[in-house]
Order: sequence, then structure tokens, then C-alpha cells
Amino acid sequence: MVVGCVYLFLDEGGNFDFSPGGTPFFTLTCVTARRPFALHNALDELKHEHLELGLPLLSFHCADDNKQTRSRVFECIAQHLDDLRIDSLVVEKCKTGPSLRAPERFYPKMLGYLLQYVVKGQPAAGADHVIVITDKIPIQKKQKAVEKAVRQTLAEMLPSGVQYTLHHHPSCSHYGLQVADYCNWAVLRKWQRGETHYYGKVRTALRSEFDIFEAGTTRWYRGERPCTKK
Repeated sequence: MVVGCVYLFLDEGGNFDFSPGGTPFFTLTCVTARRPFALHNALDELKHEHLELGLPLLSFHCADDNKQTRSRVFECIAQHLDDLRIDSLVVEKCKTGPSLRAPERFYPKMLGYLLQYVVKGQPAAGADHVIVITDKIPIQKKQKAVEKAVRQTLAEMLPSGVQYTLHHHPSCSHYGLQVADYCNWAVLRKWQRGETHYYGKVRTALRSEFDIFEAGTTRWYRGERPCTKK
């Protein structure tokens, strides 16, 4: 174990449909943690409980898990919040101008803002290596955009001498990505449906929750809120 190593797990929520038929919000969430991962051990025990009950669980995925499993996972997360830092960026999609909607423009901008909040919060204090892990990205253009955002932001903001690496792993391969998925789902659910039950389970570890277009008044299409653009 490298004592001076910090992990950033990234997840996103909502779809990339910038129209009234798409999700009204898009969220990006970063979960920061250091080893030893006590939470991951707890999730591993829970996974094997499922297997011993005859349930073919490959990994935890909040949107697909049943209510009982979802509650158990959130209980595990809630018991280990002292080991986590959670940061979320919220995008009200109808306020996103057409020129910003392409992945190669959107991700460097939005993910850059999110990582600035994370790094400014000094999660890398005392670290000499930052490891960033995202879910495996099937679209090459999107993967390149994510990589550009991560590398530009970390190169500019990390203290001198701190190294960083970026990996794209299937979410089923790492509990850190599954935790990020759960935390991001809770934030998105709060913004889109006003549901705060699960959000309340992770709230104390949520260090930033930034509505990037909060001050914006222009809406480019009609979503769930009134459209002000003529």
C-alpha cells in the first residue's frame, strides 16, 4: 500500500439528450477515498450474502438493484462516511447552450469544474499520487473528452511533484465505482424528483453540490420548468 495515494472515483447520471424528451438534469459525482477501503470490505460481505442466498449478483448498480439491496448498500455507505469525500456537479440541461453540448466541449468544461472543487478541497494533501478511475467508456470521442478534462485540470491544480494516473474500468470490477454510482444516483434523484431519503444517507460526506447554471436565465427548450428564451 502506498500511503501517499488518493483515489478519485467518477460517475455520471442522466442522459445526453438535450431536448424535452431527455432527463432534465445531468450530474457528475466524484467520490474521494484512501486505502484501506473498509467500506469495500463491507460491500464484499454484502455481495457474498446475496450469493449465499442464491442471488446471482455480479455487482451493485443503484438504478437496477431492488429496494432491499439498495437500502443495504446505502446502510454500508452511511456507516463509512468518515472515510469518504463526495463532490457533485449539477447541470440543468435546458440551460446548456448548443455550442456546449458536444462531448468534446461538455466534458472538459463540466468535469473540469467538478475536479477544481475536489482538488481545492485538498483531498491530495500529503499525497504523492492521485489515481482517477471512471467507468469503462464505450464511445471513443467521449473517452478522449473525459481524459482531456482530467489531465488538464489535475496538471494545473495538483501541487508540484504529485503524480496522477487515469484508468477506465468496468464498474463491476471496483466497489469504488459502485459507491460513486450510488452517491450520484442519490444526488440526481433529489434534483429530478425531489426525493431525499437516500440523499440524506450520504449528505454529511457531500462537500460540494454545485448547480453550475443556477444563475442562468436562458432556457433553450421547454423542460420541466418554464422556458424563458423566445
